[in-house]
Formats: sequence, structure tokens, C-alpha cells
Amino acid sequence: MKAIEFNHVGKQYRLGVVSTGTFSHDLNRWWTMHVLGKEDPFLKIGDTNVRATKGECDFVWALKDINFSVEQGDVVGIIGKNGAGKSTLLKLLSRVTTPTVGEINVCGRIASLLEVGTGFHPEMTGRENIYMNGAIMGMTKAEITRKLDEIVDFSGCERYIDTPVKRYSSGMKVRLGFAVAAHLEPEILVVDEVLAVGDAEFQKKAIGKMQDVSKGQGRTVLFVSHNMAAVRSLCQKGVVLRDGMTDFIGSVDESINHYLESSTPHEEQKLMTDCIQECKSFLKISEIRINNTPYNSTTLAQGQEVLDVQIKGQTQEPMKCDLKLVIKKLDGTPMACFMEGRYKGCLYDIQPGKFTIDRHIRLPKYLAHGVYTIDLSLHEPFRQHFFQAPNCQTILIEGFYDQYAHPIKLSKEGFLGLESV
Repeated sequence: MKAIEFNHVGKQYRLGVVSTGTFSHDLNRWWTMHVLGKEDPFLKIGDTNVRATKGECDFVWALKDINFSVEQGDVVGIIGKNGAGKSTLLKLLSRVTTPTVGEINVCGRIASLLEVGTGFHPEMTGRENIYMNGAIMGMTKAEITRKLDEIVDFSGCERYIDTPVKRYSSGMKVRLGFAVAAHLEPEILVVDEVLAVGDAEFQKKAIGKMQDVSKGQGRTVLFVSHNMAAVRSLCQKGVVLRDGMTDFIGSVDESINHYLESSTPHEEQKLMTDCIQECKSFLKISEIRINNTPYNSTTLAQGQEVLDVQIKGQTQEPMKCDLKLVIKKLDGTPMACFMEGRYKGCLYDIQPGKFTIDRHIRLPKYLAHGVYTIDLSLHEPFRQHFFQAPNCQTILIEGFYDQYAHPIKLSKEGFLGLESV
């Protein structure tokens, strides 16, 4: 059963001017759209919603031709860059505003948390706002009273529940707002990025509650966040928006990978030495080569098990240092780390002058096909960094033998330590 269905939905905004410009045209628009139920007669062809470019048209499509459906009980993550149309989509769904074209079919009652303090009256107390929100959702006073203690306990605002909401901090408003939205038994729960305001403890509790709402009670959840780890842990499916249009629809892992890979800048190759940060004044790095290339992107063929690393430079002072290399997923999750000197106690003893460091690092067969990034540095363990080059190379690993090439689960298999050949 479909809980939500978007049929060719679009939302157009006019830049700089609100309304058509004349009262007669405004009246004509209102009559056509709200009485006759037809499309906006003054709808103009507009630019795509691309923030980085300057368009020539005064009309912009914040959303254009959105087509997808959500089954009852699904937990769907809406992801994309800032300005991609995520919040606009949720506002249309919550009926904060109406679509310019198309229609949205919803089966069930919607509870929305789109921004801090959504639906709260600042002069009313937390308790009064709970009853008001429940009444807006069509619940009886008896239903709200039955849930009141559970809402207050979840929010952690019991001491302040009879204090006007205008005296709440932003975190307290989010806590109470989410508690109200999640506990008043909506068929559809819509949550925007507001959970980022809460502390780590509350975010964990909120995600757990959304999982209970979806899996235990069979309710539908739409979740917008830039925290890919939270989206991955909570959602089953993903919708990627780009410039106001649907870019990808699929499983949550496929959607996140598509979003992260499409967000990686496809610029001309540059040298890895351009990524060096926090380099000591007495040290100069002339060349870095990984996988026999000095550039910031490379590919490892299927079955290639060794990563060759070479650093050339010159120092004016002696250094006792260790090579550190970290392989990360595109969302920043570390997958494997090489710090052989720290583990074995053997450091490079580099004297003033030119030097070359060569290492051949054996890769784990657990790294599945995908795009990863590499952090590289020279450091004296627990004391100082001589230089750091974060995200110095993007590497496409084509995967090892099929029986080994599966994504690692950090919670079970841990953080891998790499060794040299």
C-alpha cells in the first residue's frame, strides 16, 4: 500500500518579486488555481535550481518533475546538497506550501518536524503546546493525555514543561518537538535536519525511536539529514535530489554511494603535494607517489593486493618519524590504517639532507569495490606531525576475489591495521 505518491510535482518561485505584479492577475491566478482547480495561468518557463550559476530568468524551479512513491512502513532518506530541494519537498508534503504543478497523494496523518520549534506558540507552555499540536493532528484530549507522560519523559523537559516555550533553548525545543511528533501516533513522520541541533545522546535516542516507529509500529518515515551514518543506520531506501530534480532512487547504500561519488569534484588531476598541510618549516616534500602516480586519483585493478607509497623530500633537521596512511570511505569512515612504526617501534631515522621513503603496503581483501580516499602523513607517534596530507588521493578499488569483496562492518570486524610487504 502506497503511503505517499508524488506525481510530476514541481515548485516554482519568482526571484525578487512576490505575486504576479498586478491585483487583477493575482485574482485571476487565485480563481484558476483554487476554485477551478487548474494550473497556474501565469506559470513561466524557469531555470533549473543551480546555485553555482547565474541564470537569466527570474523564475526558478526549486523542484521539477518529482516522481516517486513510498510504501507504508518504509523509512526513506532524502539526501542531496544544500539547495537541492529537500526541505521544499517536505514542506509540500506537510502542506506548508502547495506545488505549482503536479499532485501529492497521502494516505494517513502526517506529523512534521521541519525546523526548531515547528508548530509551537512561544507564549504557551510546553504542556499547552503538546495539547495544541495533538488537536491540530485531529487527536482527542483523552488520546493526548494518555501519551503526555511518555512525551514529557522522552523529551527530558519535565522540569520546564509548565514554562513558556519562548524560554526554552533551541535544543529543548527540538527535544519537545520531536517527542510530540513521534509519540502522537502519526501514520507518516517527516523529520528535517533539525536533529543536528540536539546533543549526541538525544540524537541516538531519536534515531532509536524512529526505528521503533517504523519497524515496530509499521509507520512511514521520511528523514532528511547530511549525516550519512545516521541515514544509513535508520533508512532502508534513499532518494537523491540534485538541482531540484530526482537524481537517483534505490536502496540506502546505493543512494549514499551515488550521492558521495557524484559530490566528489571531478576536476583536473593535481599533484598530491598540493594537499600538504601543517608542514614543518625545516621540511620540504618534493614528491608523493601512491600506486606509482603523483596525481590525486588512481585505480587499483582487481586482485591488486599491494599499494606502493613513495615520499621524496629534504629536511634541515634530523627526524625520527613514522609513515601513517589511512584508507577511508567517501563518508569519512576509516576502513584501514598503516602505522607500522608505532606498532612495531621501528621509526625512520632521517638525517639532514635529501631523503626517500618507500613502502609497499599489503591491502586487506575485505575492501570491496568502491571509491575511497587516502590520508597520508609523517609523524612522530604521540608527539608531533611533520606534515599531513588529508584526502590526498581518491582511489578506485575494483575489488579482490569475489568471495572476499564484501563491505566491512566496523561494529563487528573492527578497524583494520595494515602491514608492509
